[in-house]
Amino acid sequence: ALGVSVTDYTFEDCQLALAEGQLRLPSDTCLLEFAKLVRSLGLKPETLEDDLDKYAASAMKTKKEKVDLKEFSAYLEFPVSHILENMFALFDENEDGIIDIREFVIALSVVCKPSKTLETIQLAFQLYQSENGTITEEDLAHILKTAMGVSQINVTHLFRAVDEEEKGEITYDDFYRFAELHPHFAEDYLYADQMGAESGLETSSLSAPNGICTDFSPENAEDKNKPMQKKLN
Repeated sequence: ALGVSVTDYTFEDCQLALAEGQLRLPSDTCLLEFAKLVRSLGLKPETLEDDLDKYAASAMKTKKEKVDLKEFSAYLEFPVSHILENMFALFDENEDGIIDIREFVIALSVVCKPSKTLETIQLAFQLYQSENGTITEEDLAHILKTAMGVSQINVTHLFRAVDEEEKGEITYDDFYRFAELHPHFAEDYLYADQMGAESGLETSSLSAPNGICTDFSPENAEDKNKPMQKKLN
């Protein structure tokens, strides 16, 4: 009736975008694009949590080892296809043909459990933590960039607040205790730092540091030389 094209976003996408977890997604998150690729690949909402458990267990064995497209295909147990290539491209940090599958698992956890922020963060800690169960500020930045679907985020304020003893590393228990005392930690320690700051969220950058977020605005759609344009839009 309006004479406009339809969108291929779904009810699940609305749930993801409007979830009331502590890490409510920014309006320009790229996790909606990831969720669309998950569906296109054939992963079903009703089985996603079981799939997540399987992929997480496998990722914990590989830890920091990065994988190429063929290995990613074997990891997901899906044949190489255009859709799989598009999904792989989302996480190809330096466009060097390898990705960290821990980022895939974190993104999938957000899609599976959009309102259960702490469950995703707990899983991420398990994926990134050292042998003594701790992560660094750099690790936390990787985790939260992926969980929020943004290209840049400043976690220093949050990390220092959690790391009260200034050890330079935190455990999930440290983070959980902090989150219990500060249920709106994202708004107080993340978003407040980003809004209006020159060094804020740079979601329009195509050279995204973690590869998961880029600019899908129509004016960029014709530039075939930009790395993320192979994706479904």
